[in-house]
Amino acid sequence: KQWYQRRVAITAGGFLARKAKKAEEEKVDSLDYERSLIAKNAVTVEDCLKISKITQDYLCPVTDNIYKIDFTKFKIRDIESGGVLFEIAKPQGANEMNLTNDPNAGRYVRYEFPPEFLKLRKIGATVEFTVGEKEVHNFRMIERHYFKDQLIKSFDFDFGFCMPNSLNTCEHIYELPTISPQLIVDMVQNPFQTKSDSFYFVDGILVMHNKADYAYNAGM
Repeated sequence: KQWYQRRVAITAGGFLARKAKKAEEEKVDSLDYERSLIAKNAVTVEDCLKISKITQDYLCPVTDNIYKIDFTKFKIRDIESGGVLFEIAKPQGANEMNLTNDPNAGRYVRYEFPPEFLKLRKIGATVEFTVGEKEVHNFRMIERHYFKDQLIKSFDFDFGFCMPNSLNTCEHIYELPTISPQLIVDMVQNPFQTKSDSFYFVDGILVMHNKADYAYNAGM
């Protein structure tokens, strides 16, 4: 196994009619930009950093993952207490997804956490993944979280180099931004309006795009 760890901290008036019109124009511009990226042969890191809202579609097809990167385990823990908050593993012997039946299978995850999750200061996300027969250079993830299209936090992690036919385990340390009490209330009261895009790059080119949404009212 190869072990990598990288810590990144991200600290993250007008009339109503005018504001509504501006919001609609921004929405159109955002969709136009997204469509232009989907039409490109290769989407870059710089392209994705210009995105200001959650994407409506996937920016690359699953066939762009020519390195056969496959995530097999994922765990989230509270750094301060060590408690495990979420854990999932791909069943052993599971068949590769049938691209003709569901090309986006496995690209979308839904999380449900209690409200206390929003008050955590630091979490660790451990991911285990395998790589196919090609070397993977400069494997990088950019993850952007939004609440109602407002960017609330962004993370940028390097996995580094991965050898062919390797099993890799990596823990990323997320230092979470302080969220205002009112925003916490809004996020709890609006389950699954918090969403994220996870962009994965090899040598600066997008090869995988996963999406997720979140509810923070579990147990209520």
